[in-house]
Amino acid sequence: MTSKVDETLGYEQARDELIEVVRRLEAGGTTLEESLALWERGEELAKVCRRWLEGARARLDAALAEEEGAEDGAGEDPDDTRSE
Repeated sequence: MTSKVDETLGYEQARDELIEVVRRLEAGGTTLEESLALWERGEELAKVCRRWLEGARARLDAALAEEEGAEDGAGEDPDDTRSE
């Protein structure tokens, strides 16, 4: 078990490994030391997943804000100084 999660680990890879860690912990039959190492690895993997999900949420929020901004300004020409 490594103590540092690979920074290039993708979301799906981290999630799948986390699922396996949880499965092994739930199955039992490991020593206390092995269980602690699995738990620590699970915590690291959960952080990786959380960072990916937070990044995805930020990208979605930015896209939605950009879309709303485009809709708010739709039909308006800020350079049009003509009065009606």
